[in-house]
Amino acid sequence: MDFGPSSSSAGAASTKIVVAGGFGVGKTTLVGAVSEIVPLRTEALVTNASSGVDDLASTPLKSTTTVAMDFGRITLGDDLVLYLFGTPGQRRFWFMWDDLVRGAIGAVVLVDTQRLDEAFAAVDYFEAKQLPFIVAVNEFDGAQRFPVEEVREALALPPSIPILAIDARDRESAKAALVRVTEYALDQILGGRESAAASHY
Repeated sequence: MDFGPSSSSAGAASTKIVVAGGFGVGKTTLVGAVSEIVPLRTEALVTNASSGVDDLASTPLKSTTTVAMDFGRITLGDDLVLYLFGTPGQRRFWFMWDDLVRGAIGAVVLVDTQRLDEAFAAVDYFEAKQLPFIVAVNEFDGAQRFPVEEVREALALPPSIPILAIDARDRESAKAALVRVTEYALDQILGGRESAAASHY
């Protein structure tokens, strides 16, 4: 998917970032917190039809779920516009991930330390796709805090993958995750080009 310059930043480069993770980890919240436009949300009510299909035990207060994607936009400085695509978290909608990540330069895997096991699928997915990603630990109210290196060990992530703690409700905190994944993705792209150039000599 290609994107043109944002009208709010004429001449700015634009790129695509995916926000992924399990059900109820805060993807819709993060996109809504940072988007400078009214975010597009494709949410449906959680009904009794989800019983036995979706695991709602850890999120009893959640009344809606993303069924396609969340979409938002944020301008970083004068020269870069990020288009944000939040993935659906429920397993039955994962078939849509391939379309949503097409053209993305990187991804934020949002995790909840109370349900860390739900992050493995997203981590495995982006590793298999060889798409640069970072892990953002969403620090929910009342949740136990863990050092990021303990989270790294629990997820079996190599030292090269950035991990940071954020509050998905806070614009500056969520923005920091987007800045970090953009920097990391660009480093990976430039590093790949340098390696390819070196191999020709």
